[in-house]
Amino acid sequence: MKEQYIQLSHGGGGEEMGRLIKDIIFTVFDNPLLQREEDAAVLNLSGETAFTTDSFTVSPLIFKGGDIGKLAVAGTVNDLAMMGAKPHSLSCSFIIEEGFSMATLKTLVQSMARELQVCGARVVCGDTKVVPRGCADGIYINTAGLGQVVQAGISAHNLQPGDAIIVSRDIGCHGATVLMNREGLELEADLHSDCATLWPVVDALIAAGIDIHAMRDATRGGLSAVVNEWARAAGVGITLQEAAIPVRDAVRGLCELYGMEPFDLANEGTFVLALPADQVADALAVMATFACCPSAAEIGCVDQRQLGKVLLATPWGSLRYLDVPQGELLPRIC
Repeated sequence: MKEQYIQLSHGGGGEEMGRLIKDIIFTVFDNPLLQREEDAAVLNLSGETAFTTDSFTVSPLIFKGGDIGKLAVAGTVNDLAMMGAKPHSLSCSFIIEEGFSMATLKTLVQSMARELQVCGARVVCGDTKVVPRGCADGIYINTAGLGQVVQAGISAHNLQPGDAIIVSRDIGCHGATVLMNREGLELEADLHSDCATLWPVVDALIAAGIDIHAMRDATRGGLSAVVNEWARAAGVGITLQEAAIPVRDAVRGLCELYGMEPFDLANEGTFVLALPADQVADALAVMATFACCPSAAEIGCVDQRQLGKVLLATPWGSLRYLDVPQGELLPRIC
């Protein structure tokens, strides 16, 4: 069959746009709210509701372990999950460049639909714009999400001295994978993005009665950004044990090659958790049952050694500051 491409007429509000939306988007995200084709979805929510939005411009659009579609859903759902909120409804807006492949668009939308099934959320409204050639790099996706708060009070401001810090898996895989794909590097190791929806494991932690003080997915800026933001927000110190932080050899090797720190690399299926020290074993036991947490580990604690600062204890017994990443380490990472 002859390859089809996006034309400017697909964004003009006429028949071509209607076919594009119904044949590719509505067919995949099919649900009664979306099929009403109203200007806004009317939702019936009660209690505390979490609301977030994000935009995705990753390059390349498809990488080992994921693509921009999977990333858009997982990224938005994870932001809700980190606030203890069960994902409920998403909006989805596409900005598509003229000449973009219809087949690729279908692939991305289907990837989004598969990822939505992990948490049970639905796309209930959206928008599509087509821009002339050269005005975008293929496709950009914006999503917003609503979720029902299941466990309230999760906040960086709730960190307490004595809290333990857990990371859900080895760090830096997404950033390293995108860099590798972008540069055309070939490694013997099977390195792929950690992109994943985290609500199922968060839901299990809540159901197990884990007293979650703070939780955040370590996306742009990686682990370094999360713990520094926490230390500043709560006015506490944080000390991490470098030897306890799981990092794959392939990620470490790429960082050495490019002069980067694995602590600064972006992740898309990795989260950091602060909780009472006496609940660490219970939390790790829950996380061990999920494929997205293959190497969850306790990596440090909250203290009062250097208020507002993060210290990294090296394997040689010395201490150094773990600073916030400076500048844009790797553009178009998500």
